[in-house]
Amino acid sequence: MKNSMVKLAVLSALGMVSAQAFATGLVAIPAAGFANSAYTLCNTTGNFGSVNPTAPTAGANNTCAVFPASEPTSPVTGFTAVASATRDVILNNTYTNNTNVTVGRVTEYVWRNTAATQCIYGAKFVPMNVDYRPTVAGTQYFEVNDLARAGFSASGSVNAGYFLQTSTASPVYRIGRTFTAVQHRAATISSPTTAPGYLDLPGLVGSSASINGLNSWPLAVPTAAQQAATVNNNWIDFTVDVGFGDDDGAPNPATPMTYVQAACTSAAPVAVANAIRLRQTAQENTNFIEVSVPGFTPPGGTATPAPVVPF
Repeated sequence: MKNSMVKLAVLSALGMVSAQAFATGLVAIPAAGFANSAYTLCNTTGNFGSVNPTAPTAGANNTCAVFPASEPTSPVTGFTAVASATRDVILNNTYTNNTNVTVGRVTEYVWRNTAATQCIYGAKFVPMNVDYRPTVAGTQYFEVNDLARAGFSASGSVNAGYFLQTSTASPVYRIGRTFTAVQHRAATISSPTTAPGYLDLPGLVGSSASINGLNSWPLAVPTAAQQAATVNNNWIDFTVDVGFGDDDGAPNPATPMTYVQAACTSAAPVAVANAIRLRQTAQENTNFIEVSVPGFTPPGGTATPAPVVPF
C-alpha cells in the first residue's frame, strides 16, 4: 500500500484531495502507464476472483478504494451530480445465434466540482440471470472480467478507483491505462494459486487488442506476448470478476462503482457510443467476448478503436 502522505501530496498537486484522506482513495493513473506495466494493483486478495476476495475497509485491502456515504454520492468532496443514466447491455454475436440477448445493465453517474474544472465519471455493471447461448445445452452466463471506459486521451494523469457498494460485489483487482484486458487464470478453478505464465501485472508492450490471452480451454501456459498490454492513454481498464454463474469460487452479482476523475468543463456531459466496454476474458471455460454501451466522456472524448464483434 502506498504511503498516505505521498498520495496526499500527489492528489493535492492535482487539486483532487478526497474527503476520505484516512483511506487509500483514488490513485493516480499516468498517461504513460507505470514503470513496467500499463496496470497498477488494487485489491490483491482473492486471486482475481478465483477464490473469495477480502472486501476493502478503511484500514486494510483498500488500495484504490473509496468509501462515500452511498452510491449516488461523489467519492470526493466538493463535487455535485450533473448526469446519470442506466443502459441495457445487449449481446448480439455468434454465441447468441445473432439475436439480441440482454445480459445486464450499466449505471453511470457524472459529478462535477464547483469550479467546473474536474469531473468524476462513475460506472458499474449488474448482470442478469439469463442464458446468453440459447441454442446450446445448459445455461451459460455472461461473465465480466474487465470494464473499460474511453475518452481520456487529452486528460493527462487521471485518478481512478472504486466503491464496493455491497460486500458481495467484486472489488477491483487492478487498473490500467490501456485498451487491452489481459486474461488472468488460476492453477485450477477456485484455486488461490495463479496458473503458470499468468501475470498479476501484465507486461508493458505486446498487445493493443481488446482482450489478450488464450481463447481456449483447458489451461495452457501463455506466451509473454499473451500477457502484455500496450499503454493507450484514451482508456482506463478495471479488472473485476462478475457473473451469475461463475465456475470459480467467487461469483459476484455486480461490479463495484468504478471512478475516473479527469479535467472537464461546464458543458453538459455527452454520452459517446461504445465508450464503455465489458469484457469476458475466459478466466474459466468460456469465450472471449466484448460488448459495448454508450458512456459519458470528458468533452471531446472519443471511443476509438471501434468494437469488433464478438471481441
